[in-house]
Amino acid sequence: MLALVAGLVLFLGVHSVRIAADGWRSAQIARIGALPWRGLYSLASLAGLVLIVWGYGQARLDPVILWTPPAWTRYVTSLLVLPAFVLIVAGNLRGTKMKAALGHPMVLGTKVWAFAHLLSNGTLADVVLFGSFLAWAIVDYASARRRDRATGVVYPPGAMSRDAVAIVIGVAAWVVFGWWLHGPLIGVRPF
Repeated sequence: MLALVAGLVLFLGVHSVRIAADGWRSAQIARIGALPWRGLYSLASLAGLVLIVWGYGQARLDPVILWTPPAWTRYVTSLLVLPAFVLIVAGNLRGTKMKAALGHPMVLGTKVWAFAHLLSNGTLADVVLFGSFLAWAIVDYASARRRDRATGVVYPPGAMSRDAVAIVIGVAAWVVFGWWLHGPLIGVRPF
């Protein structure tokens, strides 16, 4: 469990710099440059992600069961992950109406993904992993929207065609991951 927690602290900590120390972040980017900052950010994120994956795998070998979710929650989780995938894609595409309306659809997708997984998983490692991501996404979304209002950020209105692309890619990714990748990679078949 220690590796999982360390990975979460590193990964979510790096992703929280803008929340907790935006001025320091800006000063570091000005000091070393945007490209080196992105490189260091990416390396720290990758190290955190590796620790999360390894730590979660280790924690699953000797699980501490907090509750046993009903079987139907697996289906609810699978259905909720569909809009999460679409939101995550929309957050990474320019010119979507979702981005214009929501501001930060990728963070909202992360919220939905984490919440959905909390519904159908009842071990301590699951609560630590998905609960941490959910708490981080709630704080990050509020912080990002507050920053947008303070700086007067207005997202372009977007085009329905870009939303259609986000939906198609999101649904395709959900199908591929749910039917073919989740089982071999995570060890649980959602369908």
